[in-house]
Amino acid sequence: MAKNKKTIITAVIAVVCTIALVAGAVLFFSSSGDDKTVPPVDVSEIPIAEPETEPEQKSVLPENWDTLFEYAPSPSGITQKTKNLYHINPDIAGWLKVDGTYVNYPFVIEPENEETQESPNTYYLHRGLDGEYLFQGTLYMDYRNILGSDEESQSENIVIYGHNMLNDSMFGSLRYYHRDYSFYDDNPIIQLNSNYRDYQYVIFGFIITSGSFGDTDFHYWNMEELDTEDDFNYYVDRIKQNSLVDTGVDVKYGDKLLTLSTCYADVDNSRFIVVARRLREGETSMENIGRTEAYIEEHRQEPETETN
Repeated sequence: MAKNKKTIITAVIAVVCTIALVAGAVLFFSSSGDDKTVPPVDVSEIPIAEPETEPEQKSVLPENWDTLFEYAPSPSGITQKTKNLYHINPDIAGWLKVDGTYVNYPFVIEPENEETQESPNTYYLHRGLDGEYLFQGTLYMDYRNILGSDEESQSENIVIYGHNMLNDSMFGSLRYYHRDYSFYDDNPIIQLNSNYRDYQYVIFGFIITSGSFGDTDFHYWNMEELDTEDDFNYYVDRIKQNSLVDTGVDVKYGDKLLTLSTCYADVDNSRFIVVARRLREGETSMENIGRTEAYIEEHRQEPETETN
């Protein structure tokens, strides 16, 4: 039964790989990959005009939502902002914002009912916050994740999925990280507001990996609960070893992780995932972020010598 559920989840995640062109004129659908003569589609090579403003999309939230809802972290209950958002949709689990990108959206967790149990992680695949059809869907957290008020019981790894839209909406603008590696230097921080308090995460790696269960032994979509140190280190090491950029960010067992997953290319069913860890107490900027010893040694500045 567990194997069947993993297979279902893998198939569902594959659907997230759908890419839409601006204005929806052309759609790229997932390929079975049987035709080996078809070269992989690298979305980084597709010319895209950068949007001058936030891409327009259907939403039930008022444009000035952030000025209407005061967000004061509450350790004992949901925030006032959450109370207001619950009137819009009780499935909202938090708000996600990635510096330097257009990612600035609420994310949801699918409702518990017979429909979603039969096909997990699909309810918001093509639904807006109002529950009506919306091609680009809504950012959604893996249905197995726990992000409650008790931090001890929260999942070690929160996984959030979103479509890779070519107009840069949803998770489309995450491509900035693999298009220009220097983009990370100015935009390493992710802000995640849960229904109870706000958090910041620092990105420590981003990789391109397979989204097919049978094509890889790295099934990141089944790695929400990293309870043991071995499981945790396996996940972190795989990210760091394959990261497109060596960030030097120190990650230790006990850190809370955040994984953002979107499509990279349809033809080979590949994924682009961005992985971050929650800031520790006392970390307020990149200047005092914990770094690995190897990174510190590599970037150690030699003392200047006096010249006559």
